[in-house]
Order: sequence, then C-alpha cells, then structure tokens
Amino acid sequence: MSLAFNKLNIFVQNLGLAGHNLSTDQLAVAFTDTAPTATVTSFAGEISYANVSGSNPNYMTTTSFTNSSGTSKLLLSALTMTATGTVPQFRYIGIKDITTSKVIAWFDYGSEINMQNGDSLTITPDASNGLLQIV
Repeated sequence: MSLAFNKLNIFVQNLGLAGHNLSTDQLAVAFTDTAPTATVTSFAGEISYANVSGSNPNYMTTTSFTNSSGTSKLLLSALTMTATGTVPQFRYIGIKDITTSKVIAWFDYGSEINMQNGDSLTITPDASNGLLQIV
C-alpha cells in the first residue's frame, strides 16, 4: 500500500532555521490515533512502544540524503516492528526527528491498525523517490 506523504508546515520553517540535518539526525516513526493537521508541532496521543520488540523499535535508518541537479532526496530503509504484547490501536504514522525533537510529516494508513502479540508491521519508504524530495 502506498501512503500519501503529508508535510507538516513547521518542517519547512525548521529546515530554513537549520533545525534538521537529514543526513545525520535520527528519524523515527510515531503512531497515533489522533488525526494530525498541517499545523501541528507534535503528534497528539503518541503511542508508547513498550509492547514492540527492540530497544529503539521505532528508529528509521537513513540510507542517504543526496542532491542531483538541485533536487535533494531522503532515502530510508524499511522498518519492521513486531508486537510483544497488545499495542493500542492507531491509524496515523508520523515521522519525527529524535535528535532535534521536531516533527516532519505524517501518513494516514486509511483504517485502524490493531497489533496483537507477534503481529508485525513493515513501513517501507519509496526506495526510488525517497521519503521526501526537496526541490
């Protein structure tokens, strides 16, 4: 399933104020059942990762942040998360910069996600176009 990228307004301002280093900052996903809007600066109702495997189970791995002919592209590896208990339901997946505590974007999964013990969810950013492009 391809999910539409929803940029947060504050992300553009933070870029202009050197609030992100997209090649080195640690990015992570955030789950919420509260619909974000373009004007949010944090994800309301963010769900704890207490019942997901791994010490930092929501951390994304940056593959590259490159520039070609004036277009910069952020590529991230796929992230698979496995429930080790019941995870509260969520519908929205946010992307945030853990290094700076700033939000970037969100995706609407389109329906509620309910993860039970042993269930896995894989988040796969576009391997060609990247999570985002800056032109």
